[in-house]
Amino acid sequence: MSGVRVTADYELCRLILRDRRFGIVTPNHPALPKPIRWMMTKTDLGLPNLGEPPSMLVTDPPDHTRYRRMVGQAFGPKAIATLDERVTEVADDLVERLSSKPRPDLIQDFCTQLPVTIIAEILGLPDTMHSTLLKWGDSGAPLLERGLPWSTYRHAIEDLAEVQLYFDRYFDGLTADPQDDVLSMLVTGDELTRREQVANAALLLDAGFLTTVNMLGNGIVLLTSHPDQLELCTAQPELWPNAVEEILRYDGPVRMTGRVANCDVDIADQHITAGSLVLLSLAGANDDPAVFPDPQQFDVTRDNAGEHLAFGSGIHGCLGARLARLEGAVALRALFERYPDLSLDGPPIPHPLRNLHAYRSIPAMLSAA
Repeated sequence: MSGVRVTADYELCRLILRDRRFGIVTPNHPALPKPIRWMMTKTDLGLPNLGEPPSMLVTDPPDHTRYRRMVGQAFGPKAIATLDERVTEVADDLVERLSSKPRPDLIQDFCTQLPVTIIAEILGLPDTMHSTLLKWGDSGAPLLERGLPWSTYRHAIEDLAEVQLYFDRYFDGLTADPQDDVLSMLVTGDELTRREQVANAALLLDAGFLTTVNMLGNGIVLLTSHPDQLELCTAQPELWPNAVEEILRYDGPVRMTGRVANCDVDIADQHITAGSLVLLSLAGANDDPAVFPDPQQFDVTRDNAGEHLAFGSGIHGCLGARLARLEGAVALRALFERYPDLSLDGPPIPHPLRNLHAYRSIPAMLSAA
C-alpha cells in the first residue's frame, strides 16, 4: 500500500464510485489513523454500528447485493410513487402545526418530523417511537465521521446498546408474526443472522431520515438567503424538484467518502496499488466547473443540477435517494407556500460534525399567508 490519494474531480469521483475494482472502506483499514482503529477495538462488535459490517453501508458484494436486494423494492420507483399522497399529508399537517409556534426551531419542529414519520411507517415501527428514533439518530450520526472525541463516541455506543436490545426483541415478534413492511422482509427473505437483521434495520432507520433532515435544513437556509431563487420556486412550483437537486449539489449533506483499491489500478495517470485508500470529495465534485458552470452560483433552474454526486453513485448509491427527493420537494413547497414571509430569527447553528454538513438548530419567524 502506498499512501492515500484524494480527488475532487467530478468525472474521476464518479468513475471510482462505479468501478468494481474499488471497494468500501472498513473501520480497521490500515490507512486510517491509529486512534480510529484503536477506538474500533473498544467497540462491542455485536452492536449495530452504521459504520461497521454487516451494515450494507460498509459491506461489498456478495453480502451487500444480498442485503440490498431484500429491501430495495420498498425504495424503488413504484413504491415511492405511492407515498406522494402520504408525504403531502404529513407535510401539510406539520406546516399547519407550526402556526402555533410563531418562532419555531425549524430543525426540531419541522425538518426532523416529516422524514422520521415516513421512515417509521415504511419500516413498520409505531409512531410512539418517533422521539426515541430521533434520539438514536442524533447520537448515531457521528459514527459516520472519522476522528470523533472519545466522549461522543462512547455516547453513541451506549445508545447503540439500546438499539440492539429494541430491535432484537422486535425481530423476535416479527419472526413469529411477520407484517407487510420492510423489516419483515429482513426476516422472511434470504436467511440472515440476527446480527445482520439488526445492523441493517438500524442503517435503514438512520439513513432513512438523517439525510433528509440535513437536506431540508440546508435548503431552508439557502432559500432564505437567496430570496430571488425562492421567489422563482413560489412563482413556478414545478421548479421545486429541481431546486432540491440544486440544494443537494450546492450544499449536500455528505462532504466526502472513500474507497479502497481491491487490486492494482492504473487510473488518471496514477498507479494505485492494491489496498490503497482513495478519498473522494463529493462536495468538490459537485463544485467542478467543468461539469457545473459557475458552480458558486445557487441556481434552482440549473439544467444539470440532478447530475450531482450528493447521493454517491454505483452500487453504494443512496438507497433512499428517491424518497429524500420526494420529501424535499413536497416539504419545502409546503413550508414556503404556507409561510411566504418566513425568515430566520438569528443565525442557524451548525451541527458540530465535519463530514456530515447540517444544522442543529434553525430559529425562524413565521408570517402566514
